[in-house]
Amino acid sequence: MSDAHAQLAQQIADLRAEGDDVYELLTSLESADFDAVTSFKNWTVRDVVAHLHLSDVLALKSVTDVSAFHQLSKDMAGAGMDMRGFAEDWLSDLDAPGLLQQWRDVFGTMCDAFAAADPSVKFEWFGPGMKARMFATARQMETWAHATELYDLFRRPREYSDRIRNVVEIGVRTFGWTYATRKQTPPGPPPRIELVAPSGALWTYNEDNTEELIKGDAVSFAQVVTQVRNVADTSLVVQGSTATSWMSIAQCFAGGPVEPPAPGTRAPSSN
Repeated sequence: MSDAHAQLAQQIADLRAEGDDVYELLTSLESADFDAVTSFKNWTVRDVVAHLHLSDVLALKSVTDVSAFHQLSKDMAGAGMDMRGFAEDWLSDLDAPGLLQQWRDVFGTMCDAFAAADPSVKFEWFGPGMKARMFATARQMETWAHATELYDLFRRPREYSDRIRNVVEIGVRTFGWTYATRKQTPPGPPPRIELVAPSGALWTYNEDNTEELIKGDAVSFAQVVTQVRNVADTSLVVQGSTATSWMSIAQCFAGGPVEPPAPGTRAPSSN
């Protein structure tokens, strides 16, 4: 097995594990719980699952049938709704158990499609095109991030593993993207990043820099770049004007610019 195939296989294993965790949480809920409102933009649990499902369908189509990806994207654009509204309308005939099972089935098929993909080929998405490994990373990131709404809502303890490194690294790589999506120029080079993994390992990124530095818990960094926490609600230490600027608007996902949640509006990072 080539290095590229081995790396892809590991990333898909991490993605599947992320999906397993979310599925385990969702199967513990009652159907009525799917109408409960989360702290994320007043989305319900059903909205969260529908959004993940629609995103996975789009990812699957991008990898296996790009013309179908284009058609569904066109349908979304022509519907005059945001993605949440389109997903609600598109999946309106499914009850909560049906939606959950359909998400689960498509998620597995999507993972299989990533595994069968040529690691050197780039596939289309709403931001820059991505190879299968990066695509799987992006799907893990979004699955992990949106699951936060569920853990927050039901106050369930969440176990973290070092597979969160995939989310951290997509956050590190999208320093420039955060500013590009706002049509801004980064105020300086990427700051030094020093993070402690769930296992206790130290992960470091970028050049040594004592003036521009982000350090602390890897989970907190992942929460900030995915915008499930405001940096003020984490234990991250942020030093320097560039580091402070980035952490105030960090965005590792595709699409237009999105503002992070206001301080104190999401559950604390220790949850």
